[in-house]
Amino acid sequence: MKQRLFEIKSNEQIAKNVYRMQLCGDTTGILPGQFVNIRVEGQFLRRPISVCNIEPPLNNIEPHLTIIYKVVGVGTEAMSRLPIGTQLNVLTVLGNGYDLSKAGNKPLLVGGGVGVPPMYMLARQLREMGKAVRVILGFNTKDEVFYEEEFRALGCDVTVTTVDGSHGVKGFVTNALNGKQSYYYTCGPLPMIKALLQAAGTNGEVSMEERMGCGFGACMGCTIQTTQGPKRVCKEGPVFAASELLL
Repeated sequence: MKQRLFEIKSNEQIAKNVYRMQLCGDTTGILPGQFVNIRVEGQFLRRPISVCNIEPPLNNIEPHLTIIYKVVGVGTEAMSRLPIGTQLNVLTVLGNGYDLSKAGNKPLLVGGGVGVPPMYMLARQLREMGKAVRVILGFNTKDEVFYEEEFRALGCDVTVTTVDGSHGVKGFVTNALNGKQSYYYTCGPLPMIKALLQAAGTNGEVSMEERMGCGFGACMGCTIQTTQGPKRVCKEGPVFAASELLL
């Protein structure tokens, strides 16, 4: 865990109630699947947000961190109003990340709603390794869809599902499963994860979404039960082997 200061370079809405924020600062050590914990003025608890992407310094441009978050309460609503230039106190390098060594040649990445962002950095690094990456993105409706074209720009095979059928395949992410994948990685709401684990038919890794207090393992508030006993999502997770989850 590292406590660092970041400066907001952009903070824009990209879909219904969904915002993308780019922060300049020290991104050293951040891995796909990890998260950051952001102090928001006036809020007692920090806001844990998955890392969407990091960009290294290039041609005198500072390194920056991209996060994507959904406005669901007073904390994230306050974040959506923060202006460019605001300095934020951020805890970084939190939790574990995805294990890219297990991907095989044809990994499947499945993201649902705000579980989509951590899939992007993972997809980018897997593509840089030469993997044939298939991505399924699940949303409720067309107004909520984001990052479809960004994944395509990486060279991924992308399928989008919407529950109401207003964009892409009608239904849930499991409706878009076809063929065989060497391994899968996923992040999203619990009902989606449960359905995927039953339908995928291969081994994989799951990033769990859970309410957090401290974000670094002290308060035990995000503990879940696994085949190996209780584990903290913020510390032993958020990424777990699918086989050890009791869902």
